[in-house]
Formats: sequence, structure tokens, C-alpha cells
Amino acid sequence: MIEHDIWFSTLKLSNKIKNNLIKYYKSSFNLWNEYSQGNLVSKELKNVLFNSWDDKKISIIKNVILENNIKIITCDNENFPNKLRLYDDSPCILYYYGSIEKLNSSINVSIVGSRKNSNYGTNVTKLISKELSFNNINIVSGLARGIDAHAHSTCIENGGFTCAVLGCGIDIVYPKENKFLFEEIKKRGVILSEFPPGTQPMPYNFPIRNRIISQLSDLIIIVEAGIKSGSLITANLALEQGIDVMAVPGSIFSEESKGCNKIIKDGAYPLTSIEDVFELLKISYMNSDIKCCKLSSIEMKINELISDSPIHIDDIIKITNIDINQLYEVLFELQLKNEIMCLAGNYYVKNYKAI
Repeated sequence: MIEHDIWFSTLKLSNKIKNNLIKYYKSSFNLWNEYSQGNLVSKELKNVLFNSWDDKKISIIKNVILENNIKIITCDNENFPNKLRLYDDSPCILYYYGSIEKLNSSINVSIVGSRKNSNYGTNVTKLISKELSFNNINIVSGLARGIDAHAHSTCIENGGFTCAVLGCGIDIVYPKENKFLFEEIKKRGVILSEFPPGTQPMPYNFPIRNRIISQLSDLIIIVEAGIKSGSLITANLALEQGIDVMAVPGSIFSEESKGCNKIIKDGAYPLTSIEDVFELLKISYMNSDIKCCKLSSIEMKINELISDSPIHIDDIIKITNIDINQLYEVLFELQLKNEIMCLAGNYYVKNYKAI
């Protein structure tokens, strides 16, 4: 019953304990029924459940659910995300909009990063999201401004399926500037939250949100991240859970690349071409229209300079007199367009496919 699921989602218990209770009692209704009849053995559990049923609070949440057509799913439902079942600290109840069952039908890749992204980060995110969407890979992110929003919107623009995981109640759009994107994802993807409707986007909710993003994913991609970025929390959680992490290397002068560069140094896979992603996932890569894309004038200039003989990035800078931040952006785009390859030591060479 929905009232019992709402009640259970508001209990001040860890997800590990909640999952064990559901495994034992099979449902929130059975748990409440056993408690009501005085059949619980654990004194500690009795103390937690004592006065935990709040008719007013449950009624308010239920009305929000019904008025906003919010869906609720429990871990015993066949459409519950299978990947979450692998972890004993995952939520066992989710509130959501959209088609949650599609998370079980394909590979899920999370793309996360800085809210203060650069043009380089924006372009890289769009290119990665576009290619993954074209290859029917689901995009998971956190609906934050910056990298997250670009990952979601590019996926939708290219006909893909995207999942937004919230750090607040599902009835709250945060940040408000993503209202239109929120509505688009509701129609073409899934928005989910383990927090009951009405839960405000408090800072301490987002590490919890990041855990779900990680647990839903086959791979985490960090595009841009400062040294204290929340994206690094997601990456570290993924590494602890045995999930592969990739990071896009950036300029040593960029504050928003310091986190990515550090996590690569600590063992994350560097993402230097779109092929890197598919090789790590061990699936074949079907190129979209990237190879047919017309190169910009600056891309043509760099592309003509790079031949089948490796050239160092310092030499490219000397010859072209291009700002290093802009050069990194152009080099990355040329790699994603399969025109060039990056070798060890910051040497670049013409891609054999393009020769």
C-alpha cells in the first residue's frame, strides 16, 4: 500500500537496515503489521518505529504524489533498477517520473562534472553524450547546472534515453533554471529520487544522490571537476564499488581540470578519444555523423599540421601561436572526430583511419 511505502521511506534508518527489513518482512506493509501486533523482537527497532507513523505527514506526501502523477517503486518490483539490487546500501524505494524500466534494458554511463564548466567542458560533454546516445547507451547524471545539464540535453536532442537523479524531492526542480529540461526528461527519460516529495535540496543530500548515480552506472565519466568537486565523490564511490571511472584530461592551468587530472593520476582511465569509452565497455563503436562533420577553420589548420609523424603539443603551440586552453579543446574535438590520436607524452599523430 502506498501509505506504508511512504512511511517506510521516511524512517530514520540506514538503507542497509531498510534493505534487510524488506528482505525479511517482504514489504513495508508486513513490517508495520508485525509491529502493530507486537510481534517484533528487536527492542532497538521497536524504539525507532514507536510514534513513527505520522498520519498528517503521510497524507501530505500522498496528496503530492497523486496531484503530480508521481510514481513510486519498491525493490521487489521487476522494473526496479537491477544495478541497485547489487548494493546493500542502495535505496529500496524510489519516487520517479518517466520510464524507469529502461534503465534495465541497456548500458548506463554517467557523465558528471563541474557546474562552472568551460567551453571546452561543454563541447566535450556534448560530443560524448551525442555518441553514446547514438549507440543506444543510457546517460545518467544529476540535473545540476553545467556539465550535468549539457549531458542530459544533448542526449535528448539526439534521441537517447537519460536518467536524472535528484538530491531533493521529485516534486522540486533544482536548480530552477533547469525547469524546461526537467519537463523534457519526464517525457523522454526518467527522473528519480530516494527522497520523499517535499524534501529540500540540502547540501548533505547530494553525496547521497551521488551514490545512486554511481550505483546505476556501468561507467562513470568525469568531464571537468575542480579539486573539491562533488563529482570526485561520485568517482571515489564508483571506485570503491568496483565501477570503472574515466576522466577527461585538461589544462594544468585550469582550476576546473585539476580534479580530473588528479583522479587520472590516482588511477582513473584517461578519456582522450571516444573510442576509449567503447573499448573500456568492451562493445563496438558505431560512429554517428561525426566523420562527416565539417571542420572549423582552426580545426583544419591544426589537422593539416599533424601528420603521420608524431608532433609534440609544445611544437604545435610554437607553430600556431594558439592559446593552450583553446588548443586542448580543438585537439580533443579532432580526436573525437577520428582525425588525430594522442600518444604518450603529449604527442599527436594523424589517425590511421583518416590518412
